[in-house]
Parts: sequence; structure tokens; C-alpha cells
Amino acid sequence: MAMNLETKDTALLVIDMQNAFLDDRGSMVRRGFDTNRLRAAVKPCGRLISAARASQVPIIQTRYVYRADYRDAGVRVREILPNTITTESLAAGSWDVEIVDALAPSGDDIVIDKNRPSAFIGTSLDLMLRGQGITSVVICGITTNICVESTARDASQFDYRTFVVSDATAEMEQSRHDHAINTLGFLFARIVTVDEVADAWNARVNS
Repeated sequence: MAMNLETKDTALLVIDMQNAFLDDRGSMVRRGFDTNRLRAAVKPCGRLISAARASQVPIIQTRYVYRADYRDAGVRVREILPNTITTESLAAGSWDVEIVDALAPSGDDIVIDKNRPSAFIGTSLDLMLRGQGITSVVICGITTNICVESTARDASQFDYRTFVVSDATAEMEQSRHDHAINTLGFLFARIVTVDEVADAWNARVNS
């Protein structure tokens, strides 16, 4: 049976829409990454946030944040991406980790900080969702092949009905975005568009 988009028992997860990834002054640019493609996700994520607020769907935004001393960074950062530390990337308390102004949380929005790609690892996200009776999650944000995919895989394996919004996610390379969407759609998630989510939520509100 196909999964259906609902407003009841559903939350919108907005992944890592931060200055680090989306601003020319952010640390990803200092680390040598081309972040131009990532900015395409800002407006679609904004549409989803507006639709969620209108439909009274809870909104949870995540931020990728390390301690200022990087003692929580782990082997992956220290041995594979050490310039995370040398460029002072994603350090707690910095402008770098803040969510971009266009998507700034408000009202009852929840912000969860994480220090691993999946928003479920080492955070209260699962407890937060279950505490609100959430059984379905709609996921947007960046980057498709890393934090979005990691979070969606875990959401599915924790038995949440999982929807990934293909045109409200972005990756630094289109091939990696496409690969992640194809992989998630094969087993872990229903792949949807912004229009499909907004139309479904609007229909539920007006029914």
C-alpha cells in the first residue's frame, strides 16, 4: 500500500539550512567546497515551512554543531576532514551554525543540534517525535547525499513513514543528489515534490 501524505501525526524535518552551507562567508566555502547548488533548496524549504505552519504540522529544524573545542568531532572529522577544525567550521556559538535568516525558526518550531550526519544520532529527535505522537516525517534540506539521506534512512528504520522532498533538497554535485534520491526511493522513503506536499496538506486542512 502506498504511503499517503497527511497532516495528522506528521512532522516536517528541515535539515541543516545553515549559514555554513548557504552563505558565501560560510565555512564550507572557506574549506573549498562549491556551495552554489545548495542555495536552490532555500525557497522550496521556505514553501514547505509555510505550508506546515498553515496546516499546523510541527516543524523541527536541525543544525550541525560541534563543540568549540571539537572534542565531539570524532574520528571521521579528525582523520578524513581535518580542515573542519582548522577552518573553525560549525563551531558552537558561531554565526556559522545559525539557520539562514530566510528560514529562521519562529513560534513553536523546535531546533535540534546534532554532531553527526543523521539527526537521530546522539539527539532527542526520536523521543521528541514519539512524544508528540508523530508517525510520519517529511524531510527537506541539505545535503541530500549526507545528512538528508542519513536522517531518512534512520527515520525509515525507526518505522516512521518517511517522505523526502526531491526539489527541496540539494547536494553540491547533481550526480550525488540523484544517486541519493534514487537509493532512498528504492527502499527507505516515498519521494515527493514541494507541490505534492503543499497540495496534500492544503487539501487536508480544507476537507
